[in-house]
Amino acid sequence: QVQLVESGGGLVQPGGSLRLSCLTSEWDFSMSFMTWVRRPPGKELEWVAGINREGSRTDYADSVGGRFTISRDRAKNMVYLQMDSLKVEDSAVYYCARGPSLRLWYNSDIRQGTQVTVSA
Repeated sequence: QVQLVESGGGLVQPGGSLRLSCLTSEWDFSMSFMTWVRRPPGKELEWVAGINREGSRTDYADSVGGRFTISRDRAKNMVYLQMDSLKVEDSAVYYCARGPSLRLWYNSDIRQGTQVTVSA
């Protein structure tokens, strides 16, 4: 079973920044699209951002475009989500997951996650 370990969440004030990290042990990490998805309190999972295998293409949900940046380091098997200008509505548990495309993810990869709370 592939391991995906998210970290970097925390409590931040509106307008602040956080950088989430995801370490994967998957040997063929370089072959996978990677996504970030989140689950706001009491809501369903929602896609946040995706990146292709080479790291040359990215896509973002309208709600985070221009504020969040997804990136990957293939040598380290790491995926990152830089989150700037955070809003209260960004509060959620964030998960990284593999996917078949930029905007889809495998539910089997949704496990621990990291909590992000944006509050004054």
